[in-house]
Amino acid sequence: MDLTGFKAFDFSEGVPYFSVTKNGLTFSKAVTLKLGCPSYVRLLINSETKQVVLQVCSENTPRSVSFYKEKGNDIFSVRWNSRDLIATFERLLGTTFENHGFRVEGALVDEQMMLFDLNFAKPLV
Repeated sequence: MDLTGFKAFDFSEGVPYFSVTKNGLTFSKAVTLKLGCPSYVRLLINSETKQVVLQVCSENTPRSVSFYKEKGNDIFSVRWNSRDLIATFERLLGTTFENHGFRVEGALVDEQMMLFDLNFAKPLV
């Protein structure tokens, strides 16, 4: 059988998601790996549709932010603790994170972008 076009499934990556709590926003290992461990990204927010895109970019791209830094201990998750960012997500989700946070699964749009839909956010319990 010709296996052209087939690619081995990577069971180690898992489902890409981010969690947001009163302490910050954390992107899972799967987000980092599926986007290719980017050094810089942009976080794009559509307030009307309540969707978020994490876009791989260069350091010189306007509003780029540092993302993955190799730590040497196989930790691939990324955490942002910006109070303004946390407040923005509280507004978007119409709640506070005093009682619990939320988990939002992502979908790879292409090799450079991952989409997260806040309309499907699930409470962390």
